[in-house]
Amino acid sequence: MRQTERRRCLWCGASFRPRPQIPEQCFCSQPHCQRERRRRWKRRKSQTDADYRDNQARAQRAWSERHREYWREYWREYRRRHPQYSERNRQQQRVRNARRGTRAGSEVIAKRNVSEEFDPEFSGTYVLTPVVDEPIAKRNAWRVKITALSRDLPPRG
Repeated sequence: MRQTERRRCLWCGASFRPRPQIPEQCFCSQPHCQRERRRRWKRRKSQTDADYRDNQARAQRAWSERHREYWREYWREYRRRHPQYSERNRQQQRVRNARRGTRAGSEVIAKRNVSEEFDPEFSGTYVLTPVVDEPIAKRNAWRVKITALSRDLPPRG
């Protein structure tokens, strides 16, 4: 490569002189062009490398868990400031319910990790049986039928 060679940036179209250390350079050094270069690299890497994709998913989950309260407050505030967002979400949920054949109010929508406090009289040994074909359960929420076996039976294991 000659020292005077110039190229066009793939992102902004500006003319730039590539660095001698990077013979295949296609993006200029502007911050927004470098962000685009990295974004494309990550996308390509995610599509072709399962280990990278898995590592990114784990890192994102870990970050999300560490910042759970921040996001909860962020979305609460966002919905308060953008009522049109909440309304649009409600309308989309109605469309999803209609597609599934459910009526508003007739089905309970299970949210992530939601449970009610149990009555102390609720303790005992039970059988949990998954309820099949129940719509709109999210993430790790299960709808189950609980059948009491015995109040006095000691737990197994």
